[in-house]
Amino acid sequence: MLDKTIYKQIFKASFNAPIDVEFWDGEQVSYGEGEPIAKIILHDVIPIKDIMAHASLTFGEAYMDGKIDIQGDLQKLVTTIYQSKDSFMNNSKFSKFIPKHAHTEKVSKQDVQSHYDIGNDFYEMWLDPTLTYSCAYFASEEDSLETAQWNKVRHILNKLHAQEGETLLDIGCGWGTLIFRAAKEYHLEATGVTLSQEQYDYVSQKIIDEGLEGRVHVYLKDYRELTETYDHVTSVGMFEHVGKENLSTYFEQVNARLVDNGTALIHGITGQHDGAGVDAWINKYIFPGGYIPNIAENVNHIMQASLQIDDIEPLRRHYQRTLEMWTKNFHDVEESVIAKYGERFYRMWDLYLQACASSFESGNIDVVQYLLTKGASATNLPMTRAYIYQADVAHGVK
Repeated sequence: MLDKTIYKQIFKASFNAPIDVEFWDGEQVSYGEGEPIAKIILHDVIPIKDIMAHASLTFGEAYMDGKIDIQGDLQKLVTTIYQSKDSFMNNSKFSKFIPKHAHTEKVSKQDVQSHYDIGNDFYEMWLDPTLTYSCAYFASEEDSLETAQWNKVRHILNKLHAQEGETLLDIGCGWGTLIFRAAKEYHLEATGVTLSQEQYDYVSQKIIDEGLEGRVHVYLKDYRELTETYDHVTSVGMFEHVGKENLSTYFEQVNARLVDNGTALIHGITGQHDGAGVDAWINKYIFPGGYIPNIAENVNHIMQASLQIDDIEPLRRHYQRTLEMWTKNFHDVEESVIAKYGERFYRMWDLYLQACASSFESGNIDVVQYLLTKGASATNLPMTRAYIYQADVAHGVK
């Protein structure tokens, strides 16, 4: 009979809340005191050598393949793993992972398209009608996901203090929610750039459908290929894709794309502590080539790029709620997703959404908005933050 001692040691160290575990031979073990928040069912032996090599990748694949089932609250289960300092997610013996370093323009395009070109119809199944795939901004407890996404777009544009007739570049524009709002509500000439063919086709057609030729532009190209300058630059959920070795280039490009005294709002997932980095399972199945920098890394690159920091706003709890709403939407279309993409794909995305919500809930990662200016002499921003919230109220963010 297989000795399960090492497995039990791993599980004992990995939870700070009561958990039940049922092994492949029917043995059941309870960890912690009180009512269990979840039950882990192992249908098959998970090789110890694989756990020791890459625990996150091994357990993630086992869940995708149905070798592990979870009864109960999956998000709470992953949260308690993050919160336990000796768990396989925090112990370097189990979690060491060195990401790939190739982020040429060709590789970056392949990485982005592997995620975003699954198909617009897939994202339309569970995103809100704005097709916004980034952290929302909940101005009140009653905000729907769609309202909160509009809040986020307006909150970003309000921080820029943009004036009618000015120009804006959105690096990694997604399905264009921000650039369309910038043009229609803030009367800016807005340009988006993306590496996703699906997103490019969608935005291009929408420009025509809404009669916004000349006011909204979109390019299918790498941000490093751009040469024009703009009054304002935004980038939402983008720097997580560029790779550790390209962060300096990314912020240098933000600087290069701004006119003197221009403003930029950079919004992205950021670690508040060392070691946010990369998760092996997410790198393989969700975001190939991705890297989550910590605040110190970003600030260092911002300084080296000669950009001035005017404001930093963490939105961790907002992203937790966003992901929880996405998860509910995703569960509502479970049958449709499985019918089109298969059960393994569904389990993969379900684990991804809930594990990310857990990561934000536990404080393992954060999402931060950096308001930057090109040059310390910029005088286009008011002296206090009051202008942001006044503009939020004026634009219905309240």
